[in-house]
Amino acid sequence: MQGVGFRPFVHAAATALGLGGFVGNDVDGVFVEAEGEPASVAELVDTLRARAPALATVETITMEQLAPRGDREFVIVASPQGGPRQTLIAADTATCADCLSELFDPADRRFRYPFTNCTNCGPRFTIVTDVPYDRPATTMVGFAMCAECAREYADPADRRFHAQPVCCPACGPTLRLLDRAGRPVAGYPIEKAAALLSAGAILAVKGLGGYHLAADATDEAAVSRLRRRKLREDKPFALMVADLDGARRVVAVDEPAAALLTGRRRPVVLLPSRRGTTSIAPSVAPGNRELGVLLPYTPLHHLLARELGRPFVLTSGNVSDEPIAFRDDDARERLAGMVDGFLTHDRPIHVRTDDSVVRLFAGRELPLRRSRGYVPEPLALAWSFPRPVLACGAELKSTFCLGRSRHAFVSHHIGDLQNYETFQALLTGIEHFRTLFDVRPEVVAHDLHPDYLSTQYAVDLADVQLVGVQHHHAHIAACLADHGETGPVIGVAFDGTGLGDDGTLWGGELLVADLVRYERVGHLDVVPLPGGAAAIREPWRMAAAYLQAAYGADLPNGLDVVRRNESRWAAVTAVAAAGVNAPLTSSAGRLFDAVAALVGIRDAVNYEGQAAVELEQRVDLAEPGAYPARVVAGRPLRIRSADLVCAAADDVRCGIDPGVVAARFHNGLADVVAGALDVVRGNAGLSTVALSGGVFQNVVLLTRLTDALTARGFRVLVPHRVPPNDAGISFGQAAVAAARDRAASAG
Repeated sequence: MQGVGFRPFVHAAATALGLGGFVGNDVDGVFVEAEGEPASVAELVDTLRARAPALATVETITMEQLAPRGDREFVIVASPQGGPRQTLIAADTATCADCLSELFDPADRRFRYPFTNCTNCGPRFTIVTDVPYDRPATTMVGFAMCAECAREYADPADRRFHAQPVCCPACGPTLRLLDRAGRPVAGYPIEKAAALLSAGAILAVKGLGGYHLAADATDEAAVSRLRRRKLREDKPFALMVADLDGARRVVAVDEPAAALLTGRRRPVVLLPSRRGTTSIAPSVAPGNRELGVLLPYTPLHHLLARELGRPFVLTSGNVSDEPIAFRDDDARERLAGMVDGFLTHDRPIHVRTDDSVVRLFAGRELPLRRSRGYVPEPLALAWSFPRPVLACGAELKSTFCLGRSRHAFVSHHIGDLQNYETFQALLTGIEHFRTLFDVRPEVVAHDLHPDYLSTQYAVDLADVQLVGVQHHHAHIAACLADHGETGPVIGVAFDGTGLGDDGTLWGGELLVADLVRYERVGHLDVVPLPGGAAAIREPWRMAAAYLQAAYGADLPNGLDVVRRNESRWAAVTAVAAAGVNAPLTSSAGRLFDAVAALVGIRDAVNYEGQAAVELEQRVDLAEPGAYPARVVAGRPLRIRSADLVCAAADDVRCGIDPGVVAARFHNGLADVVAGALDVVRGNAGLSTVALSGGVFQNVVLLTRLTDALTARGFRVLVPHRVPPNDAGISFGQAAVAAARDRAASAG
């Protein structure tokens, strides 16, 4: 509740009811002592429940009758120190309508001031250093309030009462425009920055949780130059538009999308592009029929968007695969060679936090990256953690999770744990969360893969109980906990890779699972991964492995994927056949790679999952056909995914359009999985299905499979509070650890 205007809200409500007493913050949340007529006290309690401030989360109200003290006035008291911390910290919140009105009012003292905020909006998590959430425990501690800001801060009737980041041009942070060498540029920074962007420049822009790289999204030369400098060949860029009307000019916006775009969290929302009718540069999102769009969420962004007057790319300030830069000196060192200037300021960022990214599925959020605007708000659970838990997550799209009582605190996006700086960000983040929420883990959950840095960190900890959680069980557990359920369910865990308990690389799994245990009851065909990690970078290798599994030596003629890779084809298939540096995998992600290469979409990728993403983007949504595939009985049963590859190969040889092939593949995979689940239902007697894993970021597959299952009478659970990809693994690990702890306690 802290930092969301709850105390002035209580003060105003109690005063209006003629009550005496006081309200304050402590480490447990908000405490209120009120005395007066019983009916008035009861009305105050009802008001707390029903009309709390927009950013407040009221989970419980505990009441106790006290002897009257004789208070006639209701006051706000200071925050006491000490004791175990149970309070919650709000996420960074988009500029509210009141502050926006002041921002563009020439008569207001905060006119065009890029750090305008109040109790209803502004930075929170990214500036908090400790709790209780008071100004000395934020990065605003170095900015002494002027007399006017101090008056607002001290007035319970003012919108800025105890707004910890409160400031104005006289006393707050200052915006500056610097050239690439760090020298100040004269003039109004926003105006000069917009002029540079209009002229094709690339700028580093300091936001709430780090630096972004900005370029005019309508300037193909500028966007292409940004790609070269950032070493990001193909992965789509997000773009910022000034308002909802601006969004509607570049993407299709329905009512749920509008609510997401304009809400307080302001994620990047992936929406169908209107590219044929807009001037957005093709290099913004090559190979995609969707654009990632977000609206301004700080006054600085509002000012820049309005001054520029057209969409601009806003992508993370880093070289691809590095963490986003958030410290000024580090940003100047790492980004100077990539940008033509820095639009920066002197308010420190305490926690690096990337933008959140979501898609829409069936009118609801499908989070792909849960970060700024969402974190550190906890996920409320239907059950409790018997002991405090730390879950260390996986290797890619890394997050961690702390659990205590009935709250799971899933971290902001950390990144891929493949370099030292990202791993250090994981360690720093864990310590910061432990401080904020006063969690001292007694149980630590981790992935089974011994080479993951997150696993190695876990096993090196002392005085904790370790709980190893199989990767795909964690995916299904995350979906269950997301919905407040314990199972058992039939789980479909489709992703790129995860170590199975038989030592092979799983990724196309059917599980019967609850939060404690699981059984592998089915999977996709197992094929070699020729060259190991090289097959992930070069999807044509997976096409070779699947075609070899399906046809053996009798490979059909006329396949372009063979011709394009003829010089290496025999060597790769020999590696696959020999099983040398060719671990076995049932991965659904690698199946998508194989089909993408087969139809000529991509033989090599520049970012994780690229081939599968582009295959989805090519689907002809009007195509009803579906490739047939068999289900081989057994325990576990086997889905003949090679049948899908064979059917796709036949169509490719006949010159069928890649979009039609992609559609028939998606439709066929959905049909055969639904049929396999019918078999599992007959054996297990379960009719609820949980879908999770990175492959279910694919909305085409998700829609087709959900429709097929619903038509067969299944109840389907899909993640909506945490991502289905590996960013949700830590949440699933925490859920499993807690469930096993409860089971052990029960005897």
